[in-house]
Amino acid sequence: MTIRRVLCVLPLLLVAVVAVRQREVLADGLGLVTTARWPWLLAAAGVTCLTWPAAACTRQGAVLERLPGRRLLAAQFAAGAANHLLPTGLGASAVNLRFMTVCGLTPARSSAALALYLLAECVGRVGLLGALLVAFPDALPFGSLLPDEAPAGPFLVAGAALVLVLGALAAVRRVRTVVAGFLRTALGEARSVHARPARALALWGGALAFPALQAGVLVLVGRAFGLAVPSAHLAVAYLAATVAVALVPTPGGIGSVEAALVVALVAAGGAAAVATAVVLVFRLLTVWLPLLPGALTLAALVRMKVI
Repeated sequence: MTIRRVLCVLPLLLVAVVAVRQREVLADGLGLVTTARWPWLLAAAGVTCLTWPAAACTRQGAVLERLPGRRLLAAQFAAGAANHLLPTGLGASAVNLRFMTVCGLTPARSSAALALYLLAECVGRVGLLGALLVAFPDALPFGSLLPDEAPAGPFLVAGAALVLVLGALAAVRRVRTVVAGFLRTALGEARSVHARPARALALWGGALAFPALQAGVLVLVGRAFGLAVPSAHLAVAYLAATVAVALVPTPGGIGSVEAALVVALVAAGGAAAVATAVVLVFRLLTVWLPLLPGALTLAALVRMKVI
């Protein structure tokens, strides 16, 4: 009981810590809201609300069993808050693993479903970026985002270290057994899901809809501030920036996403001051405003033993 009470309070404490550390960004974003055109911001807020059903759709598509709809949607809202409080998606993954386990899936199948979801999310985001770049090849001058002479040494060292670590793990028989068992389960789950057209449609449709909706929010916020960048170019800038910072281990990409988005919007042709305002308000709508109610939902789900 004591552990459960701590878990109920912990999300709120983490929100307070993150808010205090990012208070200047939060204050700037709130101040800029008053200078934007409200109809566009209201539309952006509405599109933001659609991202949670898209995430729930993808989660449902990753498993054969019918998950409880309302609880699944609430879990995605709570997972969004947890995702902004812990590094590199660990919060959302932990919430959804626990949710699927409570729904009756074994830990192995829950892990396989999570892996399938992450794969679909990655393929959906990168695939959407690739499709837009094919349709709009001049949307983002990537050359202006890269240094003229990028040092290859650190990347070679990191690659060699990764190969050595993987080789050392592969030499351990118990690790090989665990990995082989997980891969068998994951491949079996993937085949079963894709044998059901409704599940496959939910999985890949949601995986494409989520980044498209997020890009739509940025487009609408850009229109609210009169950012002189075409909508398709804004979408490409968002997708490129989020793909670029996907491996940065910061909670919810706080700090890294803002910097990457501002650079991408300026490279796409936007004025630096307006691009900064757009990014701050975009992150206010997608991160900061849902953070407290998401944390409260997470605490409530823990108390109700839904997760």
